[in-house]
Amino acid sequence: MKKRYGFIYVDRNDDGSGTLERYKKKSFHWYKEVIRTNGANLIGVTKKL
Repeated sequence: MKKRYGFIYVDRNDDGSGTLERYKKKSFHWYKEVIRTNGANLIGVTKKL
């Protein structure tokens, strides 16, 4: 699979083969922290428009 979106990686190839195991991506842990802090950890991360 060339395009992989989301917070969970699934071990699957284009032909359908693979273990189909799921792994949490770095973005999963980042978003979990955003939720836990109610977005407080985003202050200073984004540019002001």
